[in-house]
Amino acid sequence: MYIHNLDPVLFDFGLFVIRWYSLAYILGIFAGWWLGKRIIYKKLNTLNFNFDIKEFDNLITYIIVSIIVGGRLGYVLFYNFEYYILSPIDVFKIWKGGMSFHGALIGIIFGTYLFSIKKNISTFFLLDVIACVSPIGIFFGRIANFINGELVGKTTSVPWGVIFPQFDAFSRHPSQLYEAILEGLILFVIMNLLLFRKNYIIGTCSYMFLLLYGCFRIFSEFFREPDVQIGYLLNFISMGTLLSIFMIIGGIIIFLKRR
Repeated sequence: MYIHNLDPVLFDFGLFVIRWYSLAYILGIFAGWWLGKRIIYKKLNTLNFNFDIKEFDNLITYIIVSIIVGGRLGYVLFYNFEYYILSPIDVFKIWKGGMSFHGALIGIIFGTYLFSIKKNISTFFLLDVIACVSPIGIFFGRIANFINGELVGKTTSVPWGVIFPQFDAFSRHPSQLYEAILEGLILFVIMNLLLFRKNYIIGTCSYMFLLLYGCFRIFSEFFREPDVQIGYLLNFISMGTLLSIFMIIGGIIIFLKRR
C-alpha cells in the first residue's frame, strides 16, 4: 500500500509556477507533433495523394486550440453545467482545472475536419495519424492525474492500493495508472500496428481508436469513483461510461460506412 504524497507543482518560482499537469500537455503535444510528422513522411510513400509535411505544423495549431476549447466546453457541459450556468465567468478560468477528454476529442475531430477541408486532404488520414499519437498525451495526462491525486479510484484491499490523504483515508485503486496503461501504452501500440500493416485502409485507426478507447475507458470506470458533483447517472452509470458508449457507437458507424 502506498500513501500518496506527491506535489502537483513541479517548480515554484513565486509568480511563475510549473505544474505536472501543464507539463503533461506540453510533452503530449510535442511528442505527438514529432511522431506525427514522421508517420506522415513514411505513409505518404504508399498513399495516392500529396501533402506538404510542413502543413502538419499548422494542423498542430488547430489541434491545440481544439483541445483547449473542446476540453473546457466538454467539462462545462458534461460535468458541471449547473455550476457554470450560475458562474459563467468561471468558464474562462482554465487554470483552476476542469477539462474533459471527450470534449477535447470532439474538438479535435471538428478542428481536423476544418483543416482537411481547407487543405484538401483526407480527413480520415489525418485522424488516423492523430489516433496513433494521441495515446502519448493520454498517458502523460493520466500520470499527471495520479500525481495531482485526482480522479481517484474506488476503495479496495488490493496490495497496490493507494491512500490519497487529500481525498480520504481509505485505500483506493490507482485508476489513473490503469488508464495510463490501457488508454496510453496499450492503445498506442495497437494503433501503430494497425497503421503500419501492409493492408492498411484509411479510416481504420479512426474507428478503432473510438472502439478501443471506449472499451478501455468503460473498463476503467468500474475502478474509478464517479465525479463528485454529478455522481452516477440514473444511479448506475458514470458520465465517462455514457460518453464512451457514444464513442463506441460512433466507431461502429464509421466502420460500417467505410467497409
